[in-house]
Amino acid sequence: MLDAIVIGAGPTGLACGIELKKRGLASILIEKGCVVNSLYNYPTNMVFFTTPELLEIGGIPMTSLNEKPTRNEALKYYRRVADHYKLDIHQYERVERVDGEDGNFTVVTDKGEYGCRKVIFSTGYYDLPNYTGVPGEDLPKVIHYYREAHPYYNSDVLVIGAKNSAAIAALELWWTGARVTLVHRGPGIHNHVKYWIKPNIENRIKNGEIPAYFNTEVEEILEGEVVLKTPEGQVRIKNDFVFAMTGYHPDFEFLERHGIRLNPETRRPNLNPNTYETERPGMYLAGVLVAGVFTNEVFIENGRFHGEKIAQSIAEVCS
Repeated sequence: MLDAIVIGAGPTGLACGIELKKRGLASILIEKGCVVNSLYNYPTNMVFFTTPELLEIGGIPMTSLNEKPTRNEALKYYRRVADHYKLDIHQYERVERVDGEDGNFTVVTDKGEYGCRKVIFSTGYYDLPNYTGVPGEDLPKVIHYYREAHPYYNSDVLVIGAKNSAAIAALELWWTGARVTLVHRGPGIHNHVKYWIKPNIENRIKNGEIPAYFNTEVEEILEGEVVLKTPEGQVRIKNDFVFAMTGYHPDFEFLERHGIRLNPETRRPNLNPNTYETERPGMYLAGVLVAGVFTNEVFIENGRFHGEKIAQSIAEVCS
């Protein structure tokens, strides 16, 4: 019987595992992908907006060659932290359900069952894209995760969105030789786009190098073209690939199946703000899950501190 099981091994899940271990509590982390799986799926050349010290967990310093760390530096750092604390991480194992009650849970996965007193959900939000419901969105040519530009050289590519991920994808695709068009339902590039990216994408649009349709919606995605609904009427453009950079959301259904009540509008869970324990005793939430649909409120920088409060709450009961 373990003291706790952490579902998810992203930076916040790792922070929870570290804090549990510091308090002498027996725990494992179960991750359906690899360690920090969401970071692994970030664009290959991504640079974080934050500084290294704000990504640190467990008191282990993070170093970077430049002022802001890269994706590869972050992956290396979190592997090093996991090794340092000798965290017991079960990679490529999917949690199917959690049975039982506070003090006697059974976590059922596709590889086995584990008994524990407490459960911490730290599953993030990056694995579930926000679908638009546009006809043709299920075609193989529609991609919700941008990794790198090379495969799309000399192709007609549509990028949907105007935030960081869309702007970075559009620029890198254009630099690599794709013919890029950007579409956004709003009036322009989002104000929160990184300060070194925003003028770059706006200049490409101004120069006509990346055609952009604002106040526009995608009406239909077809094998060889895309139909747009613009302020001037319907436009059809030639197309090979669509990058739908429309954001992501937590697995709310998974939480609700386990008796965790969510606000019907904001999807914020009902929980104790001091311990992050939900209304279902013994079940805790960490990281972006506490923010509901407001996924821009919780990042690694603040989610990493959830583990300390959760572990302390569990230690007071289990130790």
